[in-house]
Amino acid sequence: MSAEENAQVMRDVFSAIERRDLQRLQELWHPDVEFHWPSSLPYGGVSHGPGGERPNWSQTWIPLQPTETERRMDARVVAATEEEVVVLWRQRGLSPTGARFDDPVLGLYRVRDGKLARAQMFYFDTTALAGFLAYATDQSCRASRPPCAAGRRRVRSAT
Repeated sequence: MSAEENAQVMRDVFSAIERRDLQRLQELWHPDVEFHWPSSLPYGGVSHGPGGERPNWSQTWIPLQPTETERRMDARVVAATEEEVVVLWRQRGLSPTGARFDDPVLGLYRVRDGKLARAQMFYFDTTALAGFLAYATDQSCRASRPPCAAGRRRVRSAT
């Protein structure tokens, strides 16, 4: 496929993620799709396909993206070839107590046969992201402002 066709595949993938359109995502994923996430994250490592035994991106982020504002990824194709596409996008989230996360991510995506075959994400600040996820998912942190959120430049409390 051409670079522009591959870029369009990735724009379609991001649109389906934002709309939570799982059927469209499955149509856009290659049967052997691989996801490579930073190992320091709860869903880190390599996963194949949408399921799996351990937490995945969807299980982690869907509860933290209750509105269109948090789901908006502002995906922008930076470069594309006949095999790969580079996309800059935003990871946003909102904890149950109102803390927000908003950070850029650079993704390298391989498209094969018109479908996403491989995705590797590079977060700009995995330390801040891990802190936000620990805060947002820790039951004991929900009642009060935890130390893990203090001082993070992208983790903001609603109070």
